[in-house]
Order: sequence, then structure tokens, then C-alpha cells
Amino acid sequence: MQTGRRLPVTFVRGRGCILYDDSGREYLDLVAGIAVNLLGHSHPDVVAAVTAQANQLIHTSNLYFSQPQVELAQRLVELSFPSRVFFCNSGSEANEAAIKIARKWGTANRDGAFEIITTTGSFHGRTLAAVTAGGQHKYSDPFKPLPEGFVHVAYNDLDAIKDATNVRTVAVMLEPVMGEIGIIPADPGYLAGVRSWCDAQNLLLILDEVQTGLGRTGRWFAHQHHGITPDVMTLAKGLGGGVPIGACLASPRADVFTPGDHGSTFGGNPLACAAAIAVLSVIERDGLVGHAAEMGDLLHDALLDLGAKDVRGLGLMQACEFAEPRAKAFQQSCLDAGVIVNAVDDHSVRLVPPLIIDSAEIERAHSTMRKAAT
Repeated sequence: MQTGRRLPVTFVRGRGCILYDDSGREYLDLVAGIAVNLLGHSHPDVVAAVTAQANQLIHTSNLYFSQPQVELAQRLVELSFPSRVFFCNSGSEANEAAIKIARKWGTANRDGAFEIITTTGSFHGRTLAAVTAGGQHKYSDPFKPLPEGFVHVAYNDLDAIKDATNVRTVAVMLEPVMGEIGIIPADPGYLAGVRSWCDAQNLLLILDEVQTGLGRTGRWFAHQHHGITPDVMTLAKGLGGGVPIGACLASPRADVFTPGDHGSTFGGNPLACAAAIAVLSVIERDGLVGHAAEMGDLLHDALLDLGAKDVRGLGLMQACEFAEPRAKAFQQSCLDAGVIVNAVDDHSVRLVPPLIIDSAEIERAHSTMRKAAT
């Protein structure tokens, strides 16, 4: 179906931060499958894990236990905060689970409150509830009537959240860094203020770390930059290193699901979980969280040289915004020169490369982008 406008290139193989098209041409990938390929393309540890698991067991359904699923859940809890984990297949599904958790929690703890405060410009997925939670009319309006229960306020505005809170409010749902509209980090003190407000008002705090999680920002999870812990956190994208998997973590306070409340046929299958375990192991073994912080500083400095009106980001989640509407032309010029970037609109370009990117590759990208920007 014609659900997107694809760029005129067909990729057939990749290794590390490099992709090759069907004519054998090489490209340096600064998009990583939209923040998915944390370890680059065809990382040997992920390939080995998937191959070995495929030779043993691919799928059994969630009617039974599997060793990879239990191991992955334990690793995620150890890395984040005390919680239980629901596995699914995507970020949209992880956010759907979070929304359902909030509504059930509101029934039990806030006299049936069900409204979730989210932010204008946010992105939480493409399913009907998730696209409504996201604050972008271009994605949601074609599918009206939309589910009720979502209130949108400005990002980085704690007072707006306070003003929007009422007896119907059950939760606040935020991205620690807004990704889809061009990398907008939370201001200092914002998330801590929201956490305090949720505590004072007996609300859940849901953090969508689908794009920011697992080392992308220079910490395992972006909320760790702010010294807070959410009640519910969603993950996907990079978790499987290219293999589809999502996860929703709920703290003991928010752990309200009981048998029959929710489910997924494919979610957390042994194959996807084995890939995710390999991804987490390599990130930890190779020190890629700290590496992402270091390389993020280099990439940020490279973007400062492009004549953009704004450069912003955290770790290996960076963006530049041009004053003129030339982001898409810049994207095409970079692609023509063998560097993959992502124009999210007419003015802004997003860069979310693999965490394994090195300084030489950033310098190569810098040289190409500088020429494309002139």
C-alpha cells in the first residue's frame, strides 16, 4: 500500500554503520532504521543469537514460559527499576499497553479517571489510541472519530500540565526527548517537576522511551539524566537490534494487569527475546552507553558547522533545524553523496546513528553534510 514516500534506493546488505544498495554502492547510515539498529547492521552477536535460537525454538505463544523471555525481562528490570514486563512487537503496542494500564489503574485508584495528558507534537505510534495520544493532527485527523481520553498541552510546560489536571486525569504520558518532530529534549527540571506533580496528585507518570531507551542518549534510559523513575515505561525500536520487539514495564504501583486483561500472540517470542538479550549484552560489554555520550558530543559539534539556526540533542540523538525549508533537499544531497540522514519536515533533520559509530565515521559524515549544506 502507498502508506509512505520511499526514497529511490534499494538496500540489500549492511555491515556495521554501512549499507549497500542493489548496485553495490556504499552508504554511511546515520538513521539506523529510525533508531532501531543500535549495533549497526548484521552485528555478529545478534546474527549468532538469532541463528542459534532459530535452530532451537522460534515460537510457542504466551500460553507457556520460555527461557529467553524470562531472562530478558529480568535484564530489563535490573537495568531500569523494579517492575514487571509485558512483551509485544512494537512501540505502538507497548504504548497501547501503557494506556490500558493507566485506565485500569484509574478505575481502581481514581474513581474511574481515564484522561491522559500528553503533549502537542508528540509521537506514540500509529494504532488508533497511540496516534490519538500523539499530539500531531496530521497523523490522527484522517481517522476520526478518535478515542476520547487524551488532552494535549505544550511540551516543556509544567504549568500547562497542572492547569490541565482535573478529576478525570489518570496519567501524564511524555517522551523524555521528543523524537519524531526533530529531537526536542526535556528542559532541566521539567521531568522532575512532572514527577513531583504526579506524586502530589496521585497520577501515573508514563514515559515513552521507545526511541530514547537503551543507551541512545548516553544513559541506559533518558529519564536517568533527570534523576527520576516513571511508573510505566515503554520500549521498542533498538531493543531487538532490528528484530521487532516491544516492552512495557510497570512498577509495583502500576502493576494492575491480571490474567486475561491483555495479551499478544507473537510478543516476547523466543527468537525476538534472544536477539534482545544479545543487544543488551553487547551494549554492556562494549561500553556503548558511554560511547554514545562521547560520539554524541562529536556529532553535535559536526552539526554546528552546517549553518543551521538550531542544533539540539542528547547523546546519539541529534538534530539540526534550518531557517529555510531545505531539509528535504539536504537529505537528498546527502543520499546522493552516500550518507543517510532523515528530514522529518521541511526544516529539521534527525540523526540517530548506530551506537557503534566511531569518530572517523562522524568526520566522514561531517565532510559530506558540510558540502550538502552549502
